[in-house]
Amino acid sequence: MFAVDFDGDDVVEWHLTDDGARSHRVTDYTPELYVSGPESVLTDLCRRLRADPTVASVGYERLYPRLDSRERTEVLRVALVAPRGVRRLARRLRDDLLGRVSPGAVRFYNVDLSPGFRYCVQTETPPVPSRRPRTLRLSLPQKSLADGDLSVLSVAGDPVAGDERGVVEVVAETLAEQDPDVLVVNSARLLPLLRDRAAQFELDCPLSRDPNRGLERLARQNTVVSYGTVRHSPARYAVPGRAIVDTGNSFLWAESRLDGLCYLVERSWKPLQEASWASIGNVLTAMQVREAMDRDVLVPWNKRRPETFKSVETLHAADRGGFTFDPVVGLHEDVVELDFASLYPRIICEWNISPDTLGCDCHAGRADIPELDYAICDRRGFLPDVLEPLLADRRRLKREVSEATATGDESAAASARAKSGAIKWVLVSCFGYQGYRNAKFGRIECHEAINAVARDLLLRAKEAAEDAGWRVVHGIVDSLWLAQAYEDPQPPADLAATVTDDCGIPLEVEATYDWVCFVPTRQMDRGALTRYFGRTNGGDYVYKGVEIRQRSTPTFVADAQRDLISTLDRHRGPAAVCDRLVRHRARLRRSDVPTEELLVTSRLSRAPADYDRNTLVAAAGKRSVELGVPREPGQSVRYVVADEDGRDTDRVRLDFERPRADDVDVDYYDRLLIRAAESVVSPLGWNRQRIRRYLSPGRDASLSAFD
Repeated sequence: MFAVDFDGDDVVEWHLTDDGARSHRVTDYTPELYVSGPESVLTDLCRRLRADPTVASVGYERLYPRLDSRERTEVLRVALVAPRGVRRLARRLRDDLLGRVSPGAVRFYNVDLSPGFRYCVQTETPPVPSRRPRTLRLSLPQKSLADGDLSVLSVAGDPVAGDERGVVEVVAETLAEQDPDVLVVNSARLLPLLRDRAAQFELDCPLSRDPNRGLERLARQNTVVSYGTVRHSPARYAVPGRAIVDTGNSFLWAESRLDGLCYLVERSWKPLQEASWASIGNVLTAMQVREAMDRDVLVPWNKRRPETFKSVETLHAADRGGFTFDPVVGLHEDVVELDFASLYPRIICEWNISPDTLGCDCHAGRADIPELDYAICDRRGFLPDVLEPLLADRRRLKREVSEATATGDESAAASARAKSGAIKWVLVSCFGYQGYRNAKFGRIECHEAINAVARDLLLRAKEAAEDAGWRVVHGIVDSLWLAQAYEDPQPPADLAATVTDDCGIPLEVEATYDWVCFVPTRQMDRGALTRYFGRTNGGDYVYKGVEIRQRSTPTFVADAQRDLISTLDRHRGPAAVCDRLVRHRARLRRSDVPTEELLVTSRLSRAPADYDRNTLVAAAGKRSVELGVPREPGQSVRYVVADEDGRDTDRVRLDFERPRADDVDVDYYDRLLIRAAESVVSPLGWNRQRIRRYLSPGRDASLSAFD
């Protein structure tokens, strides 16, 4: 099966064929939720629900209410008539019980699963296509989308020439000829616009594969806050028989494209469209739900697992996070970077850390975790069973990338790389999700135990490195940067093998640097933990945390910083870098920089009218409203700074206004250049004041400015 949609009370499965797709209608599907609680409450619920017209059947089952439950519990199973009615019924039952039972006495399970995913896991129907899905890309500029103008639509990357009627005709012909399985759009909003224009011109434009059903809106747009960041969730749409991927709302598409998405569909059983808009945490949760249901464990609606009592000593030891070494600010030559491969997920698997194994009664008094008195059960844990297949697949895919690259098969290498990248993001999130308070199968003690093991491993690796003739110039959580403490230290590969044997987690030589710079904080008082750059002995530059890697940095400033780092590589001195900076400042002053290279990208944290201060992003948001292209909280705005000290919306020009050279606040961008240069020379002791003094009028530039 490739996709699933719902038609009234029926489910329609879509299966890909060699020449298109076929549908299969299911009329007997009844989604289920479960309720646990006192026998009297469940008996009363059972009686009332049997008379409820939205309920297909009610019965009892014996299942495990928690991962660490040793005994099954009798719970009420409620099967519904409508595939999308589960949450509505659960909320109604919960509200009805308020005040009648004590808090927490009645629990609801298997409630908040997305409809397509629920169907797949409940009926054990994997949404894995039998062939590679065919895609069709449709894109429309932001301003044209706001104006409702289809005339500049691009189909498969090519602009369509003609008026709106002609554009609709081209889209209709392309859909008929290619019969795509996936519509890849830069905004899902263009689909209702396309539908409406087709109706206006009385043209048949078959977005849907079902002639009797068309485009359906599944959810309105809204704003969400995730880990303190405001994000915009656009409206979601569906068309029968096809998946829609909104590239503006798909992290996974941006990171791993179709191959990575299809891999995660296979692992999570979330249909492709649901997987495309899901967060990494949502995909990980789906994998965990599958494992839980395979174990006959119920999926909690609202997790109610308080943190266990700890002594002051244990709390102090546990509440420490990952280990970091302060970086030694400066330029270091011949540096080796050693990384523990997939450290946190491997710790979970090797130490069997899981909500159902940590602190078990059968091994009370045993201390299996360094620094903490946590015991780990010998029974195979839930989390290792979820993660081990991912780790095994990533090892295999890395080998496939190497083999395909060696044979020149770039297509196979790209596919394996995309799948490996998708796995990486899930593995990265698995640790943090254990500490997330709303994670269905999270437990803070697991988070603490993983951190404790990681700290111990990094310190053991550090001691081994020092014994082998190296000194640590930086270290953070799972990585060490080492410089030679004396001549002829143990070779890095041998050191990594020694630590691997000792720790049980692979330590790998991630990179060897000809040189690397660790950048100080803006106050110049200590090293910044995650800001460094350098050149590997293979000639590649590495940039972490500096302006090049910051989303808001204009292209011109990022390119200038790359050039300054290259200059530092050649001359190894701050004066040469500042001499080279003169060239970029001169380009800016003589308006020799295309304005599209000066665009700043910022995310709105609130509605434009709700900003208390007239910041640049507030001005850009308000200007977008003035020009009829309103942006919602969580969405990005792109603009050129026209007058940083100006009034209100005149401070900026938006990207679709096509700013001219005389719209540019040169002084603002000059400050950005100075700041980017400071990141390059600050490891050598120069701050921006020193840079400005060096660049003051009357100084002669050296030859490095003209390299």
